[in-house]
Amino acid sequence: MATAKKAPAKKAAPAKKAAAPAKKAAPAKKAAAPAKKVAAKAPAKKAAPAKKAPAKKVAAKAPAKKRTVNAAFMKALTPSAALASIVGNSPLPRTEVVKQLWVYIKKHKLQDAVNKRMINADAKLKEVFGKMQVSMFEMAGLIGKHLK
Repeated sequence: MATAKKAPAKKAAPAKKAAAPAKKAAPAKKAAAPAKKVAAKAPAKKAAPAKKAPAKKVAAKAPAKKRTVNAAFMKALTPSAALASIVGNSPLPRTEVVKQLWVYIKKHKLQDAVNKRMINADAKLKEVFGKMQVSMFEMAGLIGKHLK
């Protein structure tokens, strides 16, 4: 049985002096002051029970402001006739239109059984989407054409 030869080990490249500047030496510590002698007459104290570390104080912050909703999302838009047959004629914000579409899709079981990201359009949705199958990510873009 033949054994494989090992490749010779590579030597480490010499370190360049200019590449890595030397760290500054830490300042020498001052010699510790000699410990004071404890008076022989002082009675020995009992060890105090271990104290828990004090909790860090949290800086008092101003209460968090509620996020303001972007006005563009909440602006009521009028749906086209094709979209109105699904979500209704009344003006709705863009977010509500998407919610109503999902209610319609789930009610009529239009979500693809194999790939849940795909929506199979029926006759009403085909008018809105323009094709028979749309991904859920495309849906919001295609709805925009039907809102004014």
